[in-house]
Amino acid sequence: MHGVPFSSGCSPSGSTRMRGTPPGRARRVFACARTCLGTLLCAGLALADNAPDAGGGYALDTVQVTGSRRLETVFDASSAVTVLTGDQVRQAMPQTLPEALRARTGTYFQQTTPGQGTVILRGLKGSQVLHLVDGMRLNNAFFRSAPNQYLALVDPYNVAALEVIRGPSSTLYGGDAMGGVVQVLTPEPVPGEASGVTAVESLALAGTADQARVGRFSVTGGGPRIAASTGFTYQEYGHRKTGDGDRVVPSDYRSRAYDAKGVADLGQGADLMLSAQYSEQPNTPRVDELVPGFGQTEPASEEFAFHPNSRRFYHARLRMPGPVRGIDRLTVHAARQVIVDDRRTRDTGSTDRNLEDNESDLRGITLQADSSVADTVQISWGLEYYTDEITSRRRVEDTRTGEVRRVASRFPDGSSLDSTALFVAGDAWIGDVLRVSGGLRYSRFDIDIEATDSAPGTALEPDDVTGNIGLWIGLGPGLALVTNAGRGFRPPNIFDLGTLGPRPGNRFNVANDDLDPESVYSVDAGLKLDHGPWQAEAFAYYSRYEDRIESVPTGEVTADGRIVVRSENIGEVTLYGLETGARYVPNERWEAYGVLNWTRGEDDLPGGGDQPADRIPPLNGRAGLLVRPWPDVEVDGFALFAAEQDRLSDRDAGDPRIDPDGTPGWATWNLRTAWRARAGLELELLLENLLDKRYREHGSGIDARGFNGVLSVRWNLQP
Repeated sequence: MHGVPFSSGCSPSGSTRMRGTPPGRARRVFACARTCLGTLLCAGLALADNAPDAGGGYALDTVQVTGSRRLETVFDASSAVTVLTGDQVRQAMPQTLPEALRARTGTYFQQTTPGQGTVILRGLKGSQVLHLVDGMRLNNAFFRSAPNQYLALVDPYNVAALEVIRGPSSTLYGGDAMGGVVQVLTPEPVPGEASGVTAVESLALAGTADQARVGRFSVTGGGPRIAASTGFTYQEYGHRKTGDGDRVVPSDYRSRAYDAKGVADLGQGADLMLSAQYSEQPNTPRVDELVPGFGQTEPASEEFAFHPNSRRFYHARLRMPGPVRGIDRLTVHAARQVIVDDRRTRDTGSTDRNLEDNESDLRGITLQADSSVADTVQISWGLEYYTDEITSRRRVEDTRTGEVRRVASRFPDGSSLDSTALFVAGDAWIGDVLRVSGGLRYSRFDIDIEATDSAPGTALEPDDVTGNIGLWIGLGPGLALVTNAGRGFRPPNIFDLGTLGPRPGNRFNVANDDLDPESVYSVDAGLKLDHGPWQAEAFAYYSRYEDRIESVPTGEVTADGRIVVRSENIGEVTLYGLETGARYVPNERWEAYGVLNWTRGEDDLPGGGDQPADRIPPLNGRAGLLVRPWPDVEVDGFALFAAEQDRLSDRDAGDPRIDPDGTPGWATWNLRTAWRARAGLELELLLENLLDKRYREHGSGIDARGFNGVLSVRWNLQP
């Protein structure tokens, strides 16, 4: 076992297909995975047994389930895949899940404010990247293309695996998967021979730079046919200390999360899973609105808080052997997600306090059938349906008199977005060294925008056919050439079509009910190496992003001086870049690793000419050396770095979060030590930004933490 010396879990031998072998040779292994490791938890634990530690951020010999909707190793996957185990996520000690993906292969982290953040994949972010939790979508009808807080509503300390598929994945997962897919897999209890309480786990964490206090407690139990788990996570952060020692006020917030999951073995290879999750940030300030930015002498707002943000998630999954000949396995998911995005805001100098209540009620069902044909062909096909209804209300309180009056809501109240899709995907081995993968998807959307006092209602029914094709070519032992071509698709959502009200950057948004869907055409090619002490990958990609939806000034200004904008389909964007990761493990005592990512974007302007695309990450990466001087101790020293980003679009240059002269480059030195004091007891110390450098990740609304010491104690009792 490499890189995660203290992780526990099941053996991957029953779930990992032999690398580079066609399905006919792995049928018995696949069947075993389906019956014995038929839960997502075991997939996640198999990951933990084989993946590198938090430093590497790169894993080839792991099980992943997102890229093809089937179990396969990362080496076998024809797509570009980044996988973190639950242990790797915890080792990063993140405030939110996106932070765990800092400088991993092909990923870039951007933070608007503490408690929020987003992952940028191949120059795309927000609603251009699909987020999944246990296979069900997190994106909703007011999910916006800008950095957002919604992935922050997923508990970062209740993760079995975090998977990233880089590149368009709309064929398998539909609209929004233009830049790729980020999937969170949560732990899943497994029925077994033991009865009663089978595990009790607790985690305590404290940090200095943001006065962090984090606690996690979970209990797992069950018997031969039923298993269940429940847990609670509490996070509290004070005002952030930056590299010069200053505290950013306000930047404090709290978060709490609850989860419960149960699995019933129905016999004969069938099982039923039921789960529920709840998370909440009761009062989170938006720092970039409350602290003056570049070009500002005073903050845009005197008050701006998400009050509250919350997420409720209910999920049922039934898996069974195929009911008819020709279907190996049938899986049905049904889920409901309710996201509350309430806000309390007041512009600088204004006596009016805005009270917003926004809610998305998302319900979905998916059905997937898996089949094997002629021992060398695997096919997944099925259907998917989602419906999302928006509730939005806004009141204005006069802070002098206390009078409250009703005004137009941020989103047209009662608007809805429905999605129906049919998909098929498969791969076929031609000989022992060539695999062809591909798929098609038909998607139809029904978008109903309710009429308001300021805009008429409208109904849109866009539909689209997307497809992809990929090749996996074995070049020798542990070496493969991978190439993909595909198209991504995103229809305008209710945020794009109907938003009304103030937006960050001194803007005021008005509705536009006449928008076309966005699309992206992408090709990539890469090499994967998993041979001897070396694991590595290098991918080059090229994407053409068309009918981009962007906020455009109308030329008007509100009475209080805000620039009026609305969403428009403008121009085209060309995106290209390189993603590389490598790991060298000569023995159990030490390993070296590195990641380097480079993205370039060109925006073709409607009137002719071009300029740099918005929010393109700079050259960035990580490099480190991990040593294990004793079996129960490891020391991981690593550097995080980013080059200067001075290629700014006009919008970036005018954004108060971005230095108009460009974001300076930076590098930080960091040290993580871990000690297994005894069975079930682990201590970790993370020292971030040892030289106390002040810096800002490009596009972020707040400077990063200065020197930060974080101590974590984890206790795992298995009676």
